[in-house]
Amino acid sequence: MRSAPTRPWLRAATIFLAVAGLAAPALHSQSAARPAAAAVEDDGTDCPAPGPGNPPSTTRLPDPFTRTDGTRITSRSDWRCRRAEIRTLAERHVYGEKRAKPASVSGSVSRTNITVAVSDQGRSASFSASVQLPSGNGPFPAVVVYGGFGADTTTIRNSGAAVISYDPLAVGREGTPRNNKQGAYYSLYGSQNATGLLMAWAWGVSRIIDVIEQSGGSVLTADATGVTGCSRYGKGAFVAGAFDQRIALTMPIESGSGGVGAFRSIATENGAQPLSSAYGEQPWLGDAFGSFTGNPAGLPVDTHQIVAMVAPRGLFIMDNPHIDWLGATSGSVAALGGAEVYTALGAGSHITYWSDVQDGNHCATRNEWRGPLQQNIQKFLLNTGNAGGVFRISGRKAGNLAQWRDWTTPALG
Repeated sequence: MRSAPTRPWLRAATIFLAVAGLAAPALHSQSAARPAAAAVEDDGTDCPAPGPGNPPSTTRLPDPFTRTDGTRITSRSDWRCRRAEIRTLAERHVYGEKRAKPASVSGSVSRTNITVAVSDQGRSASFSASVQLPSGNGPFPAVVVYGGFGADTTTIRNSGAAVISYDPLAVGREGTPRNNKQGAYYSLYGSQNATGLLMAWAWGVSRIIDVIEQSGGSVLTADATGVTGCSRYGKGAFVAGAFDQRIALTMPIESGSGGVGAFRSIATENGAQPLSSAYGEQPWLGDAFGSFTGNPAGLPVDTHQIVAMVAPRGLFIMDNPHIDWLGATSGSVAALGGAEVYTALGAGSHITYWSDVQDGNHCATRNEWRGPLQQNIQKFLLNTGNAGGVFRISGRKAGNLAQWRDWTTPALG
């Protein structure tokens, strides 16, 4: 990771809620008790799938409130199937298909370890994750930490949640060509499967949650799981939270191109990692995304809609404005766009975006994030807090949502 040049004359101004032309979500100082995570991985399986055709190419962010048939949703209950449409489009064009729960999932949960064994269509695979518990008797909520890089694990445990250390490379290995992918996911579904590593890793998180659900809840609670990661693992955590509605709190950090950052904006942001680079560096994104690296305007979805897929569950996005390669401007654009859906659903206080940080080192543990991290864990995993979400956008990398949308946010009944 290269470092951004230092520019002492450029002050990292804190931007609260709005700058000129910047749309911002409505924030609240308090909110009701945390929304329960869904009881199922995907509650939209009965919704009709969108047809094979795509909407016309557009340089603006697609309207998250408009269905693929051109009609707009008018009620909060409509969001369930609109979200399912977005999920399908994202699988087709960005990440690849996330296979449903295999025919057999088994394993164990102890105070130090989780084992996962899966089998489907005559094939089998297994992997494991380590567990570190906080003080107390439990059972405990838990945060899945990708690859040892994510939100501060000391703060997580001190806040009362367990840490599940997940090695995503056991499920989808890096360093392989797209036509010979390796890891537990591809052992089941084939080495030439078009699904990218980010979605394979998300599938692995879902199987960990399956095992926690089956364990009886004596060590870890099944309805209060979070996920976090930084850099490429931030990309992975973002996808995991979007595609499993049982995850109560999603916390991606410095996820950059292929992560939270809006694809259309990344393509224009000076110094940000190009989409072609993010696609080619590793098979993180699905094979189909290769057709859009030079033409993101042709995508029927963008990442503000993936942000919206997490709604109304907890979402805490952390960004680094000091390294151009990370595309934090585009991260703020996507967060602001997705926050419009949170607001329309009456959950504007459930999303936090924070890029106003002083330490420019990649994946650093930052004092600025400690307080909101504790508050989000208390609110969404422990149900002991009611702090509202905040947007603190650094003046170094402040996106302007008005530049990227031609749609308005409806008042959903």
